[in-house]
Amino acid sequence: MAVVNQPGGIVCPGCAWPEPGPENLHRVEWCESGAKAVAEEGTAQRVDRFLLSNHSVADLRERSDFWLGQAGRLTEPIVRWPGSSHFEPISWDVAFDHIAGEIRKLGSPNEAVFYTSGRTSNEAAYVYQLMARMLGTNNLPDCSNMCHEPTSSALEETIGIGKASVSHDDFAQADLIVLAGQNPGSNHPRMLGVLETAKRSGARIIAINPLPEAGLLRFKNPQRPRGIVGSGTAIADLHLPIRLGGDQALFQLWSKWILERPSAAGFVDEEFIERYTSGCEPFRRALAAADESLLLAATGLNASAVEEGYRMVASARRLIVCWAMGITQHVHAIDTIKEITNLALLGGHIGRPGSGLCPVRGHSNVQGDRTMGIFERPPVDLLDRLERRFSSPMPRADGLDTVDAIAAFGDRRAGILMSLGGNLAHAAPDTDFTERALAKASLSVHVATKLNRTQLVAGQTAIVLPTFGRTDRDVDRYGVPRFVTVENSLGVVSASTGNLDPPSPNVRSEVAIICGLAARLADQTSVPWDDFADDYNAIRSCIEATIPDFEQFTARAQQPGGFTLPHPPRDERRFETTDGRAHFSVTRVPPVATRRGELMLQTIRSHDQYNTTIYGHHDRYRGLSGEREIILINAADLTALGLGDGDRVDIVTALPGPRRQLLGYRAMSYPTPIGTAAAYFPEANVLVPLSHHGPGAQTPASKAIPIRVSRADTGTSLNDSASVIPLFGARVIPLFG
Repeated sequence: MAVVNQPGGIVCPGCAWPEPGPENLHRVEWCESGAKAVAEEGTAQRVDRFLLSNHSVADLRERSDFWLGQAGRLTEPIVRWPGSSHFEPISWDVAFDHIAGEIRKLGSPNEAVFYTSGRTSNEAAYVYQLMARMLGTNNLPDCSNMCHEPTSSALEETIGIGKASVSHDDFAQADLIVLAGQNPGSNHPRMLGVLETAKRSGARIIAINPLPEAGLLRFKNPQRPRGIVGSGTAIADLHLPIRLGGDQALFQLWSKWILERPSAAGFVDEEFIERYTSGCEPFRRALAAADESLLLAATGLNASAVEEGYRMVASARRLIVCWAMGITQHVHAIDTIKEITNLALLGGHIGRPGSGLCPVRGHSNVQGDRTMGIFERPPVDLLDRLERRFSSPMPRADGLDTVDAIAAFGDRRAGILMSLGGNLAHAAPDTDFTERALAKASLSVHVATKLNRTQLVAGQTAIVLPTFGRTDRDVDRYGVPRFVTVENSLGVVSASTGNLDPPSPNVRSEVAIICGLAARLADQTSVPWDDFADDYNAIRSCIEATIPDFEQFTARAQQPGGFTLPHPPRDERRFETTDGRAHFSVTRVPPVATRRGELMLQTIRSHDQYNTTIYGHHDRYRGLSGEREIILINAADLTALGLGDGDRVDIVTALPGPRRQLLGYRAMSYPTPIGTAAAYFPEANVLVPLSHHGPGAQTPASKAIPIRVSRADTGTSLNDSASVIPLFGARVIPLFG
């Protein structure tokens, strides 16, 4: 832990929140979540032959994600042959030869799917996408498809680049920071220290979130001795408990008031709009025609709360808007992000110190994956550069994203799944369908540190190849330590060097695994796979030649703090869009989606988990402990259901199609807005149809699932005649034990 997020040390394998510059770096630059991630990876527990011989695959399938994680690190390649009841050891050579042979048997390279999670390094991601494209396919879905794909789509269209337009230092210069659909206390806790610093510098903070998340309401900073005594710092000046899906209406309403009210005259930057943007006049006309009362109703907030937020926004001269999956996992996510961008463009809050747009990515290096070319719809110029560098044609047809890949396995258009990290079966929506679809694959290959659910259900033959984690020591043939690189949420690329002994001498690095397999495939002779496996500098040299802005990659990555990739809108107010300008957008706020007798459900993460990795069963920031099979419901809705706090209920998705349900959940009274509910991911993914997403990005709308709740085994439904109790206030400041 002494070297986590320190120069020359390990970049935390948890979240993608950046470190401050070297001059402001703490000696302890990690959080509780990061400590859990490192401990989970550095466990002394091992999945060895004894464990596998004593637990059949059927038995392992009955185990929870928590149990599988606690079983420990994989120590050697294993295989589940068709008809076999157990995993058994397999040598690396036999595994590679079998995988390569099955790939060569395919009728088309597009029958193979190469999935990636954000945990991998830039170097591994680069050789992985190169291997797939040398085979002839762009089937490179990744976890971005399930989280920030709407961000990439919306921002590329509006400002020309799908990344954050702020730096770490901008937060301390902001007047106002708006956090929408984001829970940094559990998902990227080190951000709370940045917000606390911004508060001390005079910034105000608005938290837009259906749930009153503890970290945003009261923060005790362990980095400062005075921070852990007393009552802590109130991070959010205003908490807006938005109705699920109401964010688009809120931002549109604020923009409408800014254009129409004299009190906001100082907010609008007419010079910026005239010089750098297009589409403002149609945007103004659309807002003039928008019905203010309908927009307000769509937020689910009372007018005084929205007015208070408006006054804070209208008076800001340096505004940052941050968002996460509470914004992106909606049917209308792209339009919501466009409305956020509209507000920023009105005030000229791009390319100004202390201002900008800040999508907060989740997993460490999920952004780097995309930069390295992990994308099913690659830019043409990337393919051109790869062709020139490796003297081989690259596939030009779009590949499959995550949703389409799952569907392709379901109807047998795809036959081989390879996963570089991740737990696709539990990260993806529509769990039952997804597991049945992945089971139809003839072969699944998993490069992983631990057992997970996908390895147990995917493929008639399943091969698991054990790999190094971020914390493991990686040395070349001469015993010299090697480093890999990652890109954080604000576009900073830095080196990461592991310092723990790998769990077994028979475990290999991700790069070695990919290159070892690629070297066995036909028509790969123009790529020096053996050199890549032995010398990561050789990979970085190819990255320099084919990925823009990575000049002198190896040297710059090893500098304290790494290096920041260029961002034209932030750096020079240059917008690489179709007309060279930032684009205002006209969007339509959808009507309220729920019908009488329904609740709207969002999936959430516990404080004691990261993505699909479950560390424990103690969600202490919410005061919940002991089990994960719970649904959080407003007390008024519980009354309307005829339920009491703690009653057992059945949950059914209120969308067309097969019955999707969770049975025997415990209903818990919680201050979530009237008509909304929350349950833990990934267990609640079973309720999300694969088709439940918006246009433009097939990211599952896991934050807006219409459901019906009834008492377990009784069939008692929500009382359609029950009155809805109006929200009585916007500020929610509960006491947390």
